[in-house]
Amino acid sequence: MRGRSAGGGAGLTSAAVRRHRLAAPRRARVRADERDGRPLLVDGREVDAVRESWLVEDRWWSERPLRRRYWEVVTTCGRNVVVFHDLREGGWFRQR
Repeated sequence: MRGRSAGGGAGLTSAAVRRHRLAAPRRARVRADERDGRPLLVDGREVDAVRESWLVEDRWWSERPLRRRYWEVVTTCGRNVVVFHDLREGGWFRQR
């Protein structure tokens, strides 16, 4: 059949099969509450609600340990956003 791969699936373009990192963190501009650290503004958008917050501490045994406070928030335009504050290096990042 035309347009089909040997495995039986539809033919895929090289862009579709290109490997890439899903949800790679990108720098974010965040204004946070001074008392509890929760985001008030993410990339110029006001935060309407915090859905969840969690702490990740990983690779403590390595030369590059990881310590991040994650926040899942909803902006006033209705968008769900996950950001984290890098507690070791500083800075805010957007996960999605």
